[in-house]
Amino acid sequence: MSSLFCSIANDVIRAERLVKRMRTIMSDDAASSPAPWEVMNENIDMISGGIPWGRRMAFRFTRIEKGHVWGLQPWKERLVGDPDTGVIHGGVLTAFLDNLCGTAASSALPKPRFVATLDLRLDYMRPADKGRDIIGEAECYHVTRNICFTRAWAYHENRDKVIATAAGAFAINKPRSVDSMRTM
Repeated sequence: MSSLFCSIANDVIRAERLVKRMRTIMSDDAASSPAPWEVMNENIDMISGGIPWGRRMAFRFTRIEKGHVWGLQPWKERLVGDPDTGVIHGGVLTAFLDNLCGTAASSALPKPRFVATLDLRLDYMRPADKGRDIIGEAECYHVTRNICFTRAWAYHENRDKVIATAAGAFAINKPRSVDSMRTM
């Protein structure tokens, strides 16, 4: 029980530090503060763990740069869509790429903002191999005043043999208080 308490306490401490960093970025003195994507990359484990369905699927972000995100979707028996082939369910792949695209969109913005999926198109090129983890990569290639445009790839080893590609559009939500991030 004490290890669970310590784990929760450490999560709370990390969350408080993240909120403090985000307040600095959103303040008028933001010129000397790190870019939002830098804070996101520093807190990559907290961001990965803060998504309930992401925890259930066991996916995680592996790297975040400005407008570019990488992640890993581990192969798990419970995520299989076809028991005969052992292929991961298409919905898992869709959710994985959607989250990578949304995070790439957020990381491309000059100030922290939430984004919402407006449109996401996936093209499935071939089934994933049974028992193999899936690597995902997403980039935000264009930002307007209200919308971010993204593309993504899912593959095993490299983008030469993609499993699926995605193209998405994400609405940039109005600024919110950083304190509202605590309820996520």
